[in-house]
Amino acid sequence: MEDGGGPAGQAPAPPPPLVLVEMQRGALRITACDRPALDQGLAPGLTLADARARIPGLVSVEADPEADRRQIERLAAFCDRFTPLVALDPPHGLMLDVTGCAHLFGGEAALIALIGRRLSAGGLAHRACIAGTPEAAHALARFTQGGIVPPGGDEAATRTLPLAALRLPPETALALSRAGLKTLADLAERPSAALSARFGEGLAARLRRTLGREDIRITPLRPPPDCVVERHFAEPLLAMESLEAVVVRLVEEAARVLEQRGEGGRTFEFSIFRSDGAVRRIRVETGRPSRDAGAVLRLYRERLDTLADPLDPGFGFDAVRLAVPVCEALNTHQPQLDGRAVEEEAVADLVDRLVARFGRDRVLRFIGQDTHDPRREARMIPATSPPGGVRWPAPQPHDPPTRPLQLFDPPQPIETLAEVPDGPPLRFRWRRVLHEIARAEGPERIAPEWWRDGPAEPARDYYRIEDAQGRRFWVFRAGFYEAESAPPRWYLHGLFA
Repeated sequence: MEDGGGPAGQAPAPPPPLVLVEMQRGALRITACDRPALDQGLAPGLTLADARARIPGLVSVEADPEADRRQIERLAAFCDRFTPLVALDPPHGLMLDVTGCAHLFGGEAALIALIGRRLSAGGLAHRACIAGTPEAAHALARFTQGGIVPPGGDEAATRTLPLAALRLPPETALALSRAGLKTLADLAERPSAALSARFGEGLAARLRRTLGREDIRITPLRPPPDCVVERHFAEPLLAMESLEAVVVRLVEEAARVLEQRGEGGRTFEFSIFRSDGAVRRIRVETGRPSRDAGAVLRLYRERLDTLADPLDPGFGFDAVRLAVPVCEALNTHQPQLDGRAVEEEAVADLVDRLVARFGRDRVLRFIGQDTHDPRREARMIPATSPPGGVRWPAPQPHDPPTRPLQLFDPPQPIETLAEVPDGPPLRFRWRRVLHEIARAEGPERIAPEWWRDGPAEPARDYYRIEDAQGRRFWVFRAGFYEAESAPPRWYLHGLFA
């Protein structure tokens, strides 16, 4: 039998060592090495010229930190199936908080073996460690073969590690080395107060956390949700119908959990994990707290139909998670006799469906702003955003509105004739049409917001006017009649009807 790599019976030649290089301190230097390069004595920091002198057949590739970052983030999304608490551990590590999660995968040993198999299947060399604190796990994964540290065994496992395990600044590490301190045990035997006084509290804190004497939680990439339900499958799901059935059960389970808490969800995120490591997230929002399983499923299907990249099972789905990141109190609603509650529910359902189909940034609503400037009294926000802004002023019964329904942006200039300089106009011309004024009310003086518009912005005198045909307008005069300045201009700002 012949082999494609060489003559019959001869094993193919191993690939040449590979290194990544980057320009540092005026020379191309190695930033990372593969295993054959490490075995032949190369290390990060060595210049490429020196490395080629040792290994003439060395293959070098320019480092791409941005590509490395994207790959690490994809791995973080992949690891999200094991725990919702995943953090980056720069430069090329991940930190998983598996507290309370290991039993779902058969224990810590089974979990670490499962993660190892999945990473190896993707062609990734790795080392993993489970310890009591993040710093201890990092140090043992970097400077030992990893494994599982029994509870309370962090200090015994880390005392023999070198000082580099603390990730100290170079000058601090050099000073400690010159003092004859080589391992964590050497530091642990020194008084903590003396170390803090000489090198700062940061060194003492790192030492305590690496030895397992002090613990701080990791900061996950994605905040932990208020409610989460999930399903893992022994065999990947290949049919979309099976995925739909799992999603239905998860939504119903989440609705029961929220009902027991007396809460409703504002955001529902479906995370669908594929067996090849890809993760798809489908997020739907509601304009008010909800635990209606039917409504959430309708929004999910609506969102699924609008995906630019349709959901593809590929080699199958091996896990599905439904997270409810935002929950709010939801009391039992009392319908009103006039039917207003039914109408409000229908409008809210319509808004939710529009948001699911077109996106939250394309379905907007108005909220009031705390300002006297009519140009800024309202702004638009996504319709599903939580309630906010100031309360709209309630109109007095039988009184005409003080603000028009339609505002021009910017206000449109008009030509006017006034009886007295500071009085309302007698007539004005707008869009080549002359309007005779029958009634006028005002002025209402509105000063500019100097902290936004600047001190040179003139004050405005607003008038509500009605022409002979019954059309009502909102006009203003910018500035005042003064001998030293140009005459003020008149503008039409809005229409009442």
